[in-house]
Amino acid sequence: MPSTLGRLRSVWPGFRAEVVSGHTRTLYCSGQTAMDAEGKPQHEGDMAAQLALSLDNLEAVLGEAGMSLANLVRLNVYTTDVDRLFPHYGVLAARLGAAGVAPATTMFGVARLAVPGQLVELEGTAVA
Repeated sequence: MPSTLGRLRSVWPGFRAEVVSGHTRTLYCSGQTAMDAEGKPQHEGDMAAQLALSLDNLEAVLGEAGMSLANLVRLNVYTTDVDRLFPHYGVLAARLGAAGVAPATTMFGVARLAVPGQLVELEGTAVA
């Protein structure tokens, strides 16, 4: 059965819920950060660059599973500094918009991430 996604209306503008029925595969992607292929942290202190690389890494994991950003139904954004992330949030919104997707998204402010120097982490759920 092919996937069908249905967007539910929310009580508050900007909040989203997705109904997924008939899906064949679900990918639960652990947090992606600004790490290179060897697992070394990149762009210390640069929120914009870390956000972009984290998104690249998320997209690469999706690609390995035969999916793309268009398959995201849930995205959790963890950051050590919500106020520093907001000016760069348009990068994320633009990439998601270009993929034609608006997944249910939650942003969390956290004291720190697992790897010192990392400022943002993206965790996604995708359905194909």
